[in-house]
Amino acid sequence: MKLATLNKGRDGELIIVSRDLSRAVSAADIAPTLQSALESWEAVSPQLEARYAKLNSGDAEGAFALDQSALHSPLPRAYQWADGSAYLNHVQLVRQARNAEMPETFWTDPLMYQGGSDCFLAPTEDIEAVSEEHGIDFEGEIAVITDDVPMAVTPEEAAKHIKLVMLVNDVSLRGLIPGELAKGFGFFQAKPASSFSPIAVTPDELGDAWQDGKVHLPLTVHLNGEKFGEPEAGPDMIFSFPQLVAHAAKTRYLGAGAVIGSGTVSNPDPDGGPGKPVADGGVGYSCLAEVRMVEQILYGQVKTPFMRFGDRVRIEMFDRDGNNLFGTIDQQVVKYQPK
Repeated sequence: MKLATLNKGRDGELIIVSRDLSRAVSAADIAPTLQSALESWEAVSPQLEARYAKLNSGDAEGAFALDQSALHSPLPRAYQWADGSAYLNHVQLVRQARNAEMPETFWTDPLMYQGGSDCFLAPTEDIEAVSEEHGIDFEGEIAVITDDVPMAVTPEEAAKHIKLVMLVNDVSLRGLIPGELAKGFGFFQAKPASSFSPIAVTPDELGDAWQDGKVHLPLTVHLNGEKFGEPEAGPDMIFSFPQLVAHAAKTRYLGAGAVIGSGTVSNPDPDGGPGKPVADGGVGYSCLAEVRMVEQILYGQVKTPFMRFGDRVRIEMFDRDGNNLFGTIDQQVVKYQPK
């Protein structure tokens, strides 16, 4: 099924969305919010599924036309947001950009950071930034949402706790990252609020594209109306979502509504190279930091700037028949103005 959250108050109102994203119906009488549904998933999911079936057949009472601009991120705030970095081509490139080697352990032990989750951005909300000098970047990713996850689960056990899948724009301020990481405590100021796709879907909605705990479809990114990247999300994901969830739960419980990210989707060249921009016949990229490093490698200089005020990024995923699965993240960067 497909679920979304109307942008009402801090936690919104849960709605069910039709498979083609054209219609929706309230689910507030079943569970007022998505967080509430996740906390009682076994009890409420059959009721949500039944109403989803009625919505798709045209029999749902109170159905209305869906306006994606009225939606918040599926979870407007969450108790836990931990983002992995499962695409090691991305890790190699961004570390190379700041002259940092990639340890061999990165191939066997996932890299993960804990992000701010008290106030996510809506998928069409402006990205407010204090300064262009901070190096404003987008990062196209995939994330899963879990129910309650026990401590020290195996990946096989963790797979059963993945309830929903969605897309992410993990906004990063590249100019602040080197200084923060040098302190040894990880990201904080360099990682402002993230946004998520307006629709979250159960893994079964992805059909054959959901295999081995990965989404085997391309992630489409446009920058200022031009295609920037369409890398495949499946083949180069070194750690699956069950592995990432198990990693996050190695020494702690994860509460229902925990959000676990994949890291920036990235593909190397078939010959092992760092990938090529779309303009050069490659699949492109899901963030600016990668293309900037590749330009340095290929041309000896960086040509692409980080985002400036007024720039717009769009992140989507389509199935093999061209159907939009998660709705669209569509955000513009604006200068922060004190309110």
